[in-house]
Amino acid sequence: MKLDSLFFHSWQTIYRTFLVGIPAYFILIFFLRVSGKRTLSKMNAFDLVITVALGSTLATILLSEQVALAEGVVGLAVLVLLQYIITFTSVRFDFVRKIIKGSPTLLFYHGEFLEDVMTHQRVLNTEVHAAVREQGVADMNAVEAVVLETDGSFTVIKKNPQGRNDALAGIPGYEQRYDKKIEL
Repeated sequence: MKLDSLFFHSWQTIYRTFLVGIPAYFILIFFLRVSGKRTLSKMNAFDLVITVALGSTLATILLSEQVALAEGVVGLAVLVLLQYIITFTSVRFDFVRKIIKGSPTLLFYHGEFLEDVMTHQRVLNTEVHAAVREQGVADMNAVEAVVLETDGSFTVIKKNPQGRNDALAGIPGYEQRYDKKIEL
């Protein structure tokens, strides 16, 4: 392998990348606008996989001479269409939602780390403390709960002076908070 081929193959490949890249980019933008905001959301791992797949497909269209623009556009369209179908059905059917989406997980509640849940989710106390610090909270006693969201992020819910905290409704484990039987 010649050293100069690592940096430059030919002007033809440069022109191809430029000529295919511009329409591929605008076609992807068009697909994303038509399919709606939900297509690139980062609500869970499934959404992340689709986002990465779209980026990978665009990169393949740009850089692989074996993939024609039309083939790449069909690949992008298939990914966007499947994402649309999955999100459309998951909003309407509980069984699809349960397959595709995870559920948020309560990790810390009323001053207690839920160790069995944290072990199951592979989360350390130090990660929960870091999430609390990121929210600018200096005292764990000011925290009502810490939730591991379906996208892997942490949500810190501060104690409410009025006592109500509707934000925790629907999280497995919250309903059983008095008997401490936390579902995994």
